[in-house]
Amino acid sequence: MRVHLGCDHAGLDLKSHLTTRLTDLGYEVVDHGPFVYDALDDYPVFCIRAAEAVAREREQGQGSLGVVIGGSGNGEQMAANKVTGIRCALVHSDETAKLAREHNDAQVVAVGGRMHSIEDMTRFVEIFLAEPFSDEERHVRRIGQLDVYDRTGERPALPESARGLGPAEDQD
Repeated sequence: MRVHLGCDHAGLDLKSHLTTRLTDLGYEVVDHGPFVYDALDDYPVFCIRAAEAVAREREQGQGSLGVVIGGSGNGEQMAANKVTGIRCALVHSDETAKLAREHNDAQVVAVGGRMHSIEDMTRFVEIFLAEPFSDEERHVRRIGQLDVYDRTGERPALPESARGLGPAEDQD
């Protein structure tokens, strides 16, 4: 499997570590940068490129995934999620890493290089990469709603249980 990596200066050490670790595990790693430490670099430059590569390859039928890394992972997640067709999950535990793939079929994972130890973050990434999507109907349905919104801007219909109970109905 090909894994695309992108980060900012705060994620550079973890990206370097992951490049070696994932290569040793048999993954084909593609590094979208940065390649040198620059305290003033901007994460969107690198994270959007990594996410775009994942989206492009998945459209071609490949099972590529991505990892974006920053100080907290928040901005990196937001940048990756701007790429059409990408669902990027910020993970902070083994369980969130597992569920990002199992329930949400996320194609990119974000981790905060200043939030956890390198060992913990490496484990989160490894769990994410190894976990398959469950293909359960409820998860497929929910992801389908997100995909339609992403492509068309069309919101999912309100369920009957929510009709007449608040302002959400007024916006349909």
